[in-house]
Amino acid sequence: MKCIKGAIYSMFLLVVLMACHKRNKKPSRLVDSRYDMGNPILLKLPNDLNGISGISYYQKDSTLFAIVDDDGLFFKIPLNTKDKVKSWRFDSSHDFEDIARIDSIFYVLVSNGNIETIRFNKTDSIFTTITNFPDSAKKNNEFESLFLDDSSHNLMLICKKCEDDQKKIVSAWEFNPNTKQYTHSAYSIDMSPVEGNLGENKARLKPSGAAVNPLSGDIYVLAAVNHLLLITGHDGKIKEFFKLDPAIYEQPEGITFVPNGDMIISNESHKGSSATILIIKNKKKGS
Repeated sequence: MKCIKGAIYSMFLLVVLMACHKRNKKPSRLVDSRYDMGNPILLKLPNDLNGISGISYYQKDSTLFAIVDDDGLFFKIPLNTKDKVKSWRFDSSHDFEDIARIDSIFYVLVSNGNIETIRFNKTDSIFTTITNFPDSAKKNNEFESLFLDDSSHNLMLICKKCEDDQKKIVSAWEFNPNTKQYTHSAYSIDMSPVEGNLGENKARLKPSGAAVNPLSGDIYVLAAVNHLLLITGHDGKIKEFFKLDPAIYEQPEGITFVPNGDMIISNESHKGSSATILIIKNKKKGS
């Protein structure tokens, strides 16, 4: 009888240990010592940039290129000098959400999935072209995130709200800048593994920006509504996540990286506060 009880107890311990092992495989909160998210360098922006919604770092002269969400103005923001912010008109009023760069060509994402291309000519003026998302007038889709996937050399659009998405799954589209074709992407984010750890943020994930970390190759996905930063692989699986402090990241809409790994996040103006640029230094240079 004692042998039977001992065997049952051993099996019970085995089941518990297996369950704990499985739980430990879930994505953890972000504890990467590379970034101190609580102590960014803060730069206030002029009122023209209160609606800043997307940013892209330009290594040649250490500047940011940016767009605002309700006007077709294209901005150049100096980071290391006292030069004034420059701007160019590229379109009229639309819902512009994010910006990505390939070499010297900039791509601006409209909320319905359309992509507008901006090129500079030799006189420092710009010219543009636009590619329409397929059936954008018929689809109830909304996008806010655009980034370059270095592995495919395509631009990735992550859904904020797409009519074909399931409640806990966020899908994405790819845009080929050479052929101007859109295709469904294999990249998708399943929030199920982390949903239980988010408390009040169990609502649907609504990405507001995304960028690839040049050192790790991981994709950092920003969600302003959820006050959340996710780190995923190129398969969309969540590796780590971090709940952003709303006192610092009031309305985080844009994200980009410096080649040395420094992360830059833009805050849209929120409840009367100024729009800001937040620079989070990479403490592990070269890694």
